[in-house]
Amino acid sequence: QVQLVESGGGLVQAGGSLRLSCAASGRTFSIYVMGWFRQAPGKEREFVGAISWSGGSTYYADSDSLNGRFTISRDNAKNTVYLQMNSLRPEDTAVYYCAAGAHITTDWGTYDYWGQGTQVTVSS
Repeated sequence: QVQLVESGGGLVQAGGSLRLSCAASGRTFSIYVMGWFRQAPGKEREFVGAISWSGGSTYYADSDSLNGRFTISRDNAKNTVYLQMNSLRPEDTAVYYCAAGAHITTDWGTYDYWGQGTQVTVSS
């Protein structure tokens, strides 16, 4: 079992930045791929990006809406993965989730463990 707890969400003005953290406990964190997803009201859960177990590879959603504004990193010594979000837009408003899995995929159904989510609200 892996327990995941996100933090760092909140209210920010458009153009601002936030860094989300996801702290893991339980089984060895470093063996897992870590993904970030988001879900806006009335919309399906959307893949944001993922990072390999070593941190050496990252993969981001092929989406014009992200446009290089988000960066994922991890610190295995701290059992934590991060999502740095810059130049935030109102359309980034969503609940953001981290997830742990065996492979980098965009399919949320393939991830084994999930956090409870953290709300990000971007005001215009």
